[in-house]
Amino acid sequence: MIKDNLKIYCENLHRYVDITGGMSLWEVYERLRDELGFEPIVARVNNKTENLSFPLFSPKQVEFMKVTSATGQRVYVRSLCMMLYRAVDAEMPHVRLLIEHSVCAGYYCRLLSRDNGTEIEITDEILGRILAKMRELHERKLPFLRRERLTRDVIDRFRRQGLDDKVHLLTTQHNLYTTFYRLDDLCDSFYGALAPHTGLIGTFDLVKYKSGFLLMGMDPANPDVPRQPVTQEKMFQVFKRYEQFNRVIRILNVADLNDAVSQKSTAQLINVAEAMHNNYISSISSDITRLHHEKGTRIVMIAGPSSSGKTTFCKRLGIQLMTNLLTPKMISLDDYFVDRARTPRDASGDYDYESLYALDLERLNSDLAALLRGETINLPTYSFELGTRIEKDRPLRLGPDDILIMEGIHGLNPELTQQLDTTKLFKIYVSALTTLHIDDHNWISTTDNRLLRRIVRDHRYRHTSALETIRRWPSVRRGEEKWIFPFQENADATFNSSLIFELGVMKEYAEPLLKEVPHDVPQYAEAYRLLKFLGYFDPIPAEQIPSTSLLREFLGGSSFHY
Repeated sequence: MIKDNLKIYCENLHRYVDITGGMSLWEVYERLRDELGFEPIVARVNNKTENLSFPLFSPKQVEFMKVTSATGQRVYVRSLCMMLYRAVDAEMPHVRLLIEHSVCAGYYCRLLSRDNGTEIEITDEILGRILAKMRELHERKLPFLRRERLTRDVIDRFRRQGLDDKVHLLTTQHNLYTTFYRLDDLCDSFYGALAPHTGLIGTFDLVKYKSGFLLMGMDPANPDVPRQPVTQEKMFQVFKRYEQFNRVIRILNVADLNDAVSQKSTAQLINVAEAMHNNYISSISSDITRLHHEKGTRIVMIAGPSSSGKTTFCKRLGIQLMTNLLTPKMISLDDYFVDRARTPRDASGDYDYESLYALDLERLNSDLAALLRGETINLPTYSFELGTRIEKDRPLRLGPDDILIMEGIHGLNPELTQQLDTTKLFKIYVSALTTLHIDDHNWISTTDNRLLRRIVRDHRYRHTSALETIRRWPSVRRGEEKWIFPFQENADATFNSSLIFELGVMKEYAEPLLKEVPHDVPQYAEAYRLLKFLGYFDPIPAEQIPSTSLLREFLGGSSFHY
């Protein structure tokens, strides 16, 4: 058979490259190794992320991706998870591995007996054996072999391996063919590409934590060392609380959710999930009320990352406080911005409104201190049009039973209110901490959940395309990493704004927007990935969601005014 000569455009080299039709991306890389100067972990082909075994039979645009890129990091973690599964199966063949969620800068894992479902106590000896096996896999440089087979055959293979969760998921998808990966004669599935071989996955560690352990990947800032665990005790407890809730309602993964859709039981599921939110908001309100009477707590600071639902949470918290005979009064941190000429700039030279130092900290602390003394202040107003603060007649005084609620990304940063008595403050962290899983080895990223919320909200309320939202997202994430996440453990309470059913609802709203992202832009890769992810979910109609739901902040139809 004669193979055609082709030209592909290599984005890394900014030129065309001659290849032979049928060559894999890995073979192309080997030809360009010296020019590229790095070993890729994955590539984008026509702005779609592809495994390096992907064959080229027609002209394409190709960009090889470093392991330190955002895409490369996701590939690294997926590949690491399959190595962990292979190691656990080799050392403990009758054990079920659960990779549950991202926490403490790693990924929390547990081991269960396949015989009776009891949790296996993690010892240093067990972790040592698993870690040694993973290192052996790394040294052997075994390929991650991508395969595509009839779904019924994949189901049979997964059933023989005891992967009942994956069998359950595949039976709800109704796809004729299914893609999976094989490593050292063991199969697994992921919604995304894996590395070419285990030799590229050499930086990792396992750390005992609670009843399980943390899988630690590489530190993106220093790829030669694994990340070190960070303390996130409060976040971990929130995850555990909601996982208990998931077990009560028997919705542990996407397949369970799809079953609820097919059985037409989503109405009850929505009601129960919304009641869970009401219960927890009521509990937080009771804590604030108690501290108000016992210690004179007067100010509630609320912080959280983008699209976590902070605004609706504030409004619902205010209602609960009123039922406790307290009067909520709300102010915006935005009104305390310094004049534009004094605003810090980011690395690109743009005004950095996410910086703590974009706020007039002296004026803010002075005003809050005055309010706590029972004095009247005049609230400032910031004009984004003029780029300066203007003074209007906006008097504010806190009465004996008034509670001041402040929402802003810096609410948990101690430097924001360093001049105030901490006993007068109550701090709340709000985030969508998704506890639903795709299957035992694939969790749902909290970041993906928030990004989908933002895509839908930006389109509805800001007339912003999915393309633009995706383009801005890395900058948003950098701001969160710097100004929000380091302080989340300072919270007196953490509210999980995720709803177990929401991605089934979000599917109907987000898919049309993601499909509008043009194929000829780099952001198409992210849009395509999110579309594949949403493909796991059966749609859930939004009509049954109450007008007070936090999800209405993004979908529209809320009874609150924003």
